Amino acid sequence: MSVTLTDQDKLTLRTAAWGAVSLMSAAGAAGSAHKVATEGSIALTSSTGPVGHVLAKAPKGVKYGKTVAELADQVLPALTAAMSLLKKQAPAEADNFRSTVIVAIAAASRPQKGEPSPTMTEMARKITEALDAA
Repeated sequence: MSVTLTDQDKLTLRTAAWGAVSLMSAAGAAGSAHKVATEGSIALTSSTGPVGHVLAKAPKGVKYGKTVAELADQVLPALTAAMSLLKKQAPAEADNFRSTVIVAIAAASRPQKGEPSPTMTEMARKITEALDAA
């Protein structure tokens, strides 16, 4: 399957997926942000298909802001936009993108001892909600 994505489309996908990992990292327990980001990043770079080719690189030059709220203001709408554009161009790739982000947030939750914190669980819910809003 051939999917033609503009540079802006690719930036939207990267901002959404890598931003979701950043949100999970910000919601993680103190001292585990690096582990959370590493696990989530491995999941993103392990993706396959056209989405995998796009997510193989983190977005360049994106300013996420200084607070988690500013990060969420940018990333959550990007998740919805990414799903919308993929649903229009390649529905199978929309499913691939969604599952990749879901795996990344699950992987990002792994470094926690026991169950993920309520903060991480809530952030994962917000990310999933943004994916499903398209």
